[in-house]
Amino acid sequence: MKHGFIKAAAVTPKIRVADPVYNGQQICARMEEAALKGAKIIVFPELCLTGYTCGDLFLQELLLKEAKEQLRVIADASEGYDALVFVGLPVEKDHKLYNVAAVVHDGCVLAMIPKRFIPAYAEFYETRHFTPGNRVPEPFMWGDETIPFGGSLLFQADSMRELVIGCEICEDIWVPDSPGLSHVMAGASVLVNLSASNETVGKDSYREMLVKSASARFIAGYVYASAGEGESTQDLVFGGHNLIAENGTILAQSKRFEAQTVYADLDLHRLNHERRRMTSFQPGSKEGYQVLSFHLEEEDTELERVYDSMPFVPGEQRAREMRCEEILSIQSYGLKKRYEHTNARTAVIGVSGGLDSALALLVTVRAFDLLGLSREQIISVTMPCFGTTDRTYRNACKLAGTLGTTLQEVNIREAVTVHFRDIGQESGRHDVTYENGQARERTQVLMDIANKTDGMVIGTGDMSELALGWATYNGDHMSMYGVNSGVPKTLVRHLVKYYADTCGQEELTAVLLDILDTPVSPELLPPSGDAIAQKTEDLVGPYELHDFFLYYMLRCGFEPAKIYRIAKTSFAGRYPDDVILKWLKTFYHRFFTQQFKRSCLPDGPKVGSVALSPRGDLRMPSDAVAAIWNEQLKQI
Repeated sequence: MKHGFIKAAAVTPKIRVADPVYNGQQICARMEEAALKGAKIIVFPELCLTGYTCGDLFLQELLLKEAKEQLRVIADASEGYDALVFVGLPVEKDHKLYNVAAVVHDGCVLAMIPKRFIPAYAEFYETRHFTPGNRVPEPFMWGDETIPFGGSLLFQADSMRELVIGCEICEDIWVPDSPGLSHVMAGASVLVNLSASNETVGKDSYREMLVKSASARFIAGYVYASAGEGESTQDLVFGGHNLIAENGTILAQSKRFEAQTVYADLDLHRLNHERRRMTSFQPGSKEGYQVLSFHLEEEDTELERVYDSMPFVPGEQRAREMRCEEILSIQSYGLKKRYEHTNARTAVIGVSGGLDSALALLVTVRAFDLLGLSREQIISVTMPCFGTTDRTYRNACKLAGTLGTTLQEVNIREAVTVHFRDIGQESGRHDVTYENGQARERTQVLMDIANKTDGMVIGTGDMSELALGWATYNGDHMSMYGVNSGVPKTLVRHLVKYYADTCGQEELTAVLLDILDTPVSPELLPPSGDAIAQKTEDLVGPYELHDFFLYYMLRCGFEPAKIYRIAKTSFAGRYPDDVILKWLKTFYHRFFTQQFKRSCLPDGPKVGSVALSPRGDLRMPSDAVAAIWNEQLKQI
């Protein structure tokens, strides 16, 4: 349970209709299996102790009596298991029959939750046998003990206070005013659903959508276990469709028509972070609710969950292509609006032959096409200096020409040399002044050309560079509109590759592919022959690691120890653990010390769920210290 993880299981046992003894044995066996795998929340289907398809046999005294007896057997069998278990059965109370979820923990039945919404339409006729359940809990005699019986019950772990579980039964999720809504407003972070949802054509997709949307709207975990093999097929077939979701994402899903157990690691800290940041997520009334505490041992969850190593980049090709097209549209339409407002005549871009400037130029071309402006009004400026290689120079020129923009070359070597002489900088001293002097000279050139041509300087820096502060203050850090400021480096590559694949111009594709194959570099140090001497990722670390750290720190609020834990799994076989930790320390150091550069960013469009604009997502003081984060990093 360290770092907020809790393992859940949705279980479909193979049953026999109207045979509680056999079904109880199957439930006990599957409960033991799930508990031994570390599941702390174990959910079985609706009415699984008897079978959902018993029909009028539900009215038989012997069936009800045996179901009750087998629940006792299951409760006894649960002793010593560190889990909260939900089992479905019919229960008689005050001469009425209820479709109930019994809550079992460590040898005891803690409570019973009756189904509130009883369907009597299409193939369902539950009202023939069952009575809608009461919301406010009432006392109910279970053997020699009194337990609560009602819908408004929540179960809170004593060792993990953020784990609060509410329960629905099948139809409850399909109705407009579901019990889950009340549960969440009263504090539930995880919902479980005991279901017997039969299969019809297309119903599985709708069911999946319901579970995803419920978990998203409620910012909660959702564990859905459905009836399957063994139910009567006289008129219906049950597929055992089990799902576990978290905040709109399906974490695990069973194959239908197989009696499967699915497991998933719910991340309660992530859910809590999401609820904290969403000011519109407001807690509601707890009136009528009873919260029962249960014990869980504090221990590490053995994680099966693997976090996406590329959180900004969809893994599936079609989704990735759609994402690229959408982002290019956001960038280009943002720039289009800025030109409509300012009436600027030209766009001035420093093209280096690298990825970021290539993307900025492609976006600007799109914006000018949308505006009906000539591409010749885009001034692509190449500014060779001490570190420029022939390869990047050629690619910058080819890209500008192939796109039909106006290429202007300004060799800044002499200007920088004079500047170094003026300030007493030795030309052979390759320090930060040597590097930043070139970057600031380039920005001055761009700004002055923009002034001359009634234009705007288009910024090329990306979000990953902003996160690390890998930009020269008032150098490449500055522009009049930063089209890439919301795009992480890992996504920049895919955007350029998508453009290369879809542009339909052989020459443009060739130059973009060569740019993609060029190491990322600011090219501020003299090259060795034609080889780039300064590779960014050798200096600050791999951008795929930094983008991973950035996403899970800002978007999910994870602490360094948790990011390190999930990164070791996500990048297993690609980076040794000590390398991941080294660059994680670098990330936190640079992220905190470089906020002053982000505090005065030019305008630029937000394109994803993570952004660093001081006017938007990140309101962070420039002098915030990283002491507590660094202390945790030392203890790893």
